[in-house]
Amino acid sequence: MPQSQPQSHLPPSERVSVKRLAARGVYDPEQIHAILDAGFICHVAFTVKGEPRVLPTAYVRVGGEIYLHGSPSNQMLRSLIASPEACVCVTHVDGLVLARSAFHHSINYRSVVLFGPAREVGDPECKRAALQALTNRIIPGRWDEVRTPNPSELKGTLVVGIRIVEASAKVRNAPPKDDEEDYALPIWAGVVPLSVVARQPIRDPRLPSDIAQPAHVTAYLKEHEA
Repeated sequence: MPQSQPQSHLPPSERVSVKRLAARGVYDPEQIHAILDAGFICHVAFTVKGEPRVLPTAYVRVGGEIYLHGSPSNQMLRSLIASPEACVCVTHVDGLVLARSAFHHSINYRSVVLFGPAREVGDPECKRAALQALTNRIIPGRWDEVRTPNPSELKGTLVVGIRIVEASAKVRNAPPKDDEEDYALPIWAGVVPLSVVARQPIRDPRLPSDIAQPAHVTAYLKEHEA
């Protein structure tokens, strides 16, 4: 497929402008949302007493916000709420790009960096809705099959919403780009596609044998089979 081309949408600000290999920059909100919606693990930047931290966590996008959750004492979430702005990154690795020269080896990927203020979601129904969306993002239909959080569990969960004020994506989806003189070299070159696949579920050892695998798990396996 051809190299990503510049998008008609302009970057919201200088800080989210893609500068290195700018042709890979994507600023269309629909494309950015599609990249966010394709995953459920992000990396969150924050500081603790002036020292930088980056941690992975689960997320879900609902409209113009992403939601995170954890313990009420979660240091990362508390730091986000106390800060004027949050920064979150999501990345998907789609392939290994094997060129004829070591210098031009690369990776096909889709990534998003977003900025926005974080807030604690205090309303119990809003918290429940965010947790429902997160559960169903990980595996669609799961929320309706399980015991949902009771008041004590809901109180013991901190939900944080981060409003997407501005964001940009960077995408590579192309074959190797070698120096012209290297194309004559007798060296194999190409792309090794990568994807996340679902394998056969492992039953909980304490699960009674008469409980069948639910339809939503079977559907997920079919959608993500190798």
